[in-house]
Amino acid sequence: MFFGRPSAAAASICLLVLIALAVFGPVIWNKDPAAVDVASALQAPSGAHPMGTDASGRDILTRFNHGARLSLTIAPLVVVVGAFFGGLVGLVAGVFRGWSDAVLMRIMDAVLAFPPLILAMAVTVGMGVGVTSAAVGIMLTSIPWYARLLRSDALSIRSRPYIEAARALGAGRARIVRRHVLPHVVPTLLVQGASVFGYSILTLAALGFVGLGAQSPTAEWGTMITEGLQYAITGQWWIVAFPGLGVFLAVTAANVLADRVQAVLDPRAGGRA
Repeated sequence: MFFGRPSAAAASICLLVLIALAVFGPVIWNKDPAAVDVASALQAPSGAHPMGTDASGRDILTRFNHGARLSLTIAPLVVVVGAFFGGLVGLVAGVFRGWSDAVLMRIMDAVLAFPPLILAMAVTVGMGVGVTSAAVGIMLTSIPWYARLLRSDALSIRSRPYIEAARALGAGRARIVRRHVLPHVVPTLLVQGASVFGYSILTLAALGFVGLGAQSPTAEWGTMITEGLQYAITGQWWIVAFPGLGVFLAVTAANVLADRVQAVLDPRAGGRA
């Protein structure tokens, strides 16, 4: 996956392992992620604590699993919400054109004018620091990407001969969109969705890292990295390494799968993943 040509199979396995840890980890390794045990603080990985403990004696494997559950719950929500609203905006702008296209795209351009992370941080601060506001901020930044891509696809599709034929046969705009436009934009949604999935995990971790996402004692990978940074330089590497590895694997796997999906769906790629 990380050497030579990226493998979709390896990326899929990485994501499946992380999903399994998120779903079954808290059940099998049933410990309280917020339980403080000062006597067990800063213990290296061992049989009792496979990923070690942090400065408060909390089991890192438990917190890693709960952090995976949080990230892998929010990321799909961002993908679905962004695809729905962004796709709706893009289709309306691309199919109906005119004033709706001008107004909607200017709004999307205004959102795109801000760096995504800065905008997500601003939304989080405005709504109040926490996981929910961080998720809303990430969703907002993902909408213009979908809108721009779907509008481009809709503009290309609406000028094709079969669309003209459907109009000549009396098909209305709603039927044309449902029967002839939507099926052709699904590949774009799939590729963009895979990219947004990785972006969501990375941005959620970044917001947690700067203190705007999940707040302690909530287990979240970015927050765990922040809490462990001061101990990494004194030799307690495991506090930062494991949540950092989780972010790295999840984001890399999502990006590899996005590339492979695009290769399969793009005719110019020859259908090879």
